[in-house]
Amino acid sequence: MSSQLSETHRENAEVFTDPTICKQKSLQLLEQINMPKGLLPLDDLVEIGHNKQTGFVWLKQKKAKENRFKKIGKLVWYDTEVTGFLEDRRMKKLTGVKSKELLIWITISDISIHDSDLQKITFATPSGISKAFPVSAFEE
Repeated sequence: MSSQLSETHRENAEVFTDPTICKQKSLQLLEQINMPKGLLPLDDLVEIGHNKQTGFVWLKQKKAKENRFKKIGKLVWYDTEVTGFLEDRRMKKLTGVKSKELLIWITISDISIHDSDLQKITFATPSGISKAFPVSAFEE
């Protein structure tokens, strides 16, 4: 499904395939939407695309990756393709991101920092359940 989304938004998108540039662009995108740079710790990126008109972004990596955010003790899994729509302080309609809660993996569909508390970042599931953490836990 995420590959289909990428294809429909590919027209008019900036696409990069050089691994060094992909990493730089992923950090720039997070910075542009006022999100912490450590939020997407993807190392082996092979493609990144961003359609500025629709806000759609996709990041493709060689293999899926798990990352433990030590400050909050959470394990997060990133699929080979992560997609979503970018807005200021928000990533919505995410695909390819899951967080481990107890013994199960929970899909993350929305990540946001609300104007009312810029020190907290909220992660939400497709069912609307959410949890907030300090923004500082996701900074590089």
